[in-house]
Amino acid sequence: MTASGGTAAPQLPDLLVGSYTATGGGTATGISLVHDGVATTLAVMDDPSFLAVSGDRVYAVSETADGGVSAFRRTAAGLEHLWDASAGGDAPCHVRVDPSGALVVTNYTSGTVTAVSLERAESHAASVQASDGVVGAHGTADRVVVPEGAVVTEVLPDVTGPDEDRQEGPHAHQSVATPDGTVLVADLGGDALHEFRITAEPTIERVRVHHVAPGVGPRHMAWYDGDLIVAGELDGRVHRLRRDASGSFVVVASEPTFDGAVGESLLSHVEVDDAGRVHVAVRGRDLIVVLDASDGGLRTVGSASAGGTWPRHFARVPGHLLVANQMSDAIAVLPLGADGVPGAAVAQIPVGTPACIIPV
Repeated sequence: MTASGGTAAPQLPDLLVGSYTATGGGTATGISLVHDGVATTLAVMDDPSFLAVSGDRVYAVSETADGGVSAFRRTAAGLEHLWDASAGGDAPCHVRVDPSGALVVTNYTSGTVTAVSLERAESHAASVQASDGVVGAHGTADRVVVPEGAVVTEVLPDVTGPDEDRQEGPHAHQSVATPDGTVLVADLGGDALHEFRITAEPTIERVRVHHVAPGVGPRHMAWYDGDLIVAGELDGRVHRLRRDASGSFVVVASEPTFDGAVGESLLSHVEVDDAGRVHVAVRGRDLIVVLDASDGGLRTVGSASAGGTWPRHFARVPGHLLVANQMSDAIAVLPLGADGVPGAAVAQIPVGTPACIIPV
């Protein structure tokens, strides 16, 4: 890989990259593998905007109007397509393997959350392969479709927020597992975190709803020291929530990520490292903002350029932050300082409209 300015760039792990394709206004053709700074398409599919990896399995949403999720086996030769399932809604934007053994998919436009039984999906795919002798390539007529009974979907309550353009109804954006064995789903449209109990069968049971302040627009979440860190896409703030004695979440700290009006500045992904350094991407302003959560609150440490336009997602690897700048058609490689604040990009990896990065 060559760095900006012609110097040698750092050695990085291989990366699986989900992107937007022509269906969603993007320039990619499917899921890519980045090896030594070069991206190669491994699977052609529409709008694989988010990926999840578990062992040799790769799961990808298809963020289309009639949403789907696909499973692949990663091999030395690439990605072997295994099966497809309904996402249970429109525009699935996040997928995650839950400790229960279910695959959890959140559907943005329809405001639904779906659980797919991985055991039943794998068993069905294996039986089809045994009877037919081959599992078809992705998108072909002989593809394996998971039976309806292995997929369950729950609709989020029809609650609106103050932003009439973005909060006209529920919009499920991301799910995370809780330390209590449940699942939280961020509802950007309803300013709420919906708590469910999900099993591998699969089943989805409502537990409770945790409301956040009007206009927050919760998008992505991460855990640190037992607290939930939430990126507010619509209010430009990072919030720290803690369970009280009743089991409800209460806000114990809230910190803006920039000065001035929010406007079109939209927070996207958030992660926290073991030292309590919070990284959050801000689209519109094209920043990576760093906060400190180590003392029980939230304190801004600094910010830096995302190295491109519209940072939708990022991944941390030793010494570097890899930023998927969706509108730059590239992943920026940013060195991390001792305080967690990134420096200027040392390399740009060309990838069409990247939306998700998974080091493998």
